[in-house]
Amino acid sequence: MLPTYARYPLTLVKGEGSWLWDDAGNRYLDFMSGIAVTNLGHAPARIKEALLQQLDQLWHVSNLFHIPNQADAAKLLTDNSCGDAVFFCNSGAEANEAAIKLARRYQQLVQNNGRYEIITFEQSFHGRTLATLTATGQAKVKEGFAPLPEGFKYIAYNDIAALETAVSDKTAAIMLELVQAEGGIHPVDQTYIQQVADLCQREGILLIVDEIQTGIGRTGKLFAYEHFGIEPDIFTLAKGLGSGFPVGAMVAKEKLREGFGAGSHGSTFGGTPIATAVVKATLETIVGDGLSDRAAAQGEYLMSQLREKLSGASFVKEVRGLGLLVGIECTGPVADVITEAQKRGLLVITAGPNVVRLLPNLLVTNEEIDEAVAILAELLSAR
Repeated sequence: MLPTYARYPLTLVKGEGSWLWDDAGNRYLDFMSGIAVTNLGHAPARIKEALLQQLDQLWHVSNLFHIPNQADAAKLLTDNSCGDAVFFCNSGAEANEAAIKLARRYQQLVQNNGRYEIITFEQSFHGRTLATLTATGQAKVKEGFAPLPEGFKYIAYNDIAALETAVSDKTAAIMLELVQAEGGIHPVDQTYIQQVADLCQREGILLIVDEIQTGIGRTGKLFAYEHFGIEPDIFTLAKGLGSGFPVGAMVAKEKLREGFGAGSHGSTFGGTPIATAVVKATLETIVGDGLSDRAAAQGEYLMSQLREKLSGASFVKEVRGLGLLVGIECTGPVADVITEAQKRGLLVITAGPNVVRLLPNLLVTNEEIDEAVAILAELLSAR
C-alpha cells in the first residue's frame, strides 16, 4: 500500500447502525459515518436487500446500453431536486470534474463565448484529481503537482466585493460548498449566496454547488441548497448517495443538456446496475421515511447539548453547523482529542487543525448523542 493515508491504529471489521467493532472486539460509537458516507448507518437492511437482489441479476454492462436502475435513480434525483439531467460516476472528485467540464463546454460550444474560468473559494475542498485539487482553495493539497491546470481563481468566502472584482468576461462558473466541511464547518451567509445567485443569473455565469458532503439529507434537507432559496445550475453528489457503495452524480439544469452530447464525457463504471440499485434504495429510504427532517431535528438536539455541556470550556470557541454536519471550533489543535475519544469508544474527525467534526448517521438516537456529548464534554472541558 502506498502511504497516502495517515491511518489511525484501529482495524474495523464490523458495523451495525451507529456502531463499529474492531478486530479485538472493542465497540465504537461512530460519529464519522465514513466521513458523511453511511448516512443510513452501517449495513442498513433495506439497502442490503436491494444490493443482494441486484447481485443475483446483473452486475455490469456498458453504458452503450440502457440500464433501468440508472434511469430510475436519475428520476428520483430530478423529481426531488431542481435538476433535470444526471450523469453518474464513481466518486465526488469525478462528479466535480464532470461539473467543471460541463460548465466550460456549455459556455464554449453552446453559448460560443469562450469562457473557461472557474471561481472557487479559499478553504474549499473539491477533490483529488488534477482539476479538482486545483479548484480546491487550500495550498496543502497542491504541493508537488505542478504545473496545475489553468483557469481557476480563488477568493474569500462570504465576500461579495471580492467576487465582483474576480468576475470577468472569462468567467464560466462559480463553484462553492454551502457548508465548507473540510475547511472548518463554515456555512455560507444567506445574504451572500443570494447575491452570488443573482450575479450568476445577471452575468450568464453558471452556479455550481458542491453537495458531496452536504447532500442526501446530511444538513436537514435532501440537498443543502434548499436551505437558501437558490437553484444551482449544476450540483454534485457522492458520499451518502450510495450508503457506502462507491457512486457519484452530477445533476444539471435542462439548458445544459446540450453541453454533454454523445461522446463528450463518459465513465466505464458510472451508474452500473449495482451502484444505481443502491442509489435507488437509499433515496427511497431517505425521502420516503422523511429522514432529512429527522436529521434537522437531531442536529438541533446535538448542537444544543454540545453548547450546554461545553458552555464553561475555555478551550472551546464555538459550536456551529447545519443539520448533522457539526463542528466544534477550539482555541488550539484537536488531534489529541480525536485520539483520546477513540480510546473512550467514540469516533470523530477533524475539519482543519482546530475543529472537531461530528457526522453521525441520520438515524442517530438521542441516547447515542448524549453518550457522544458526554465523552466530548469530559475531554474538552479538561483542557
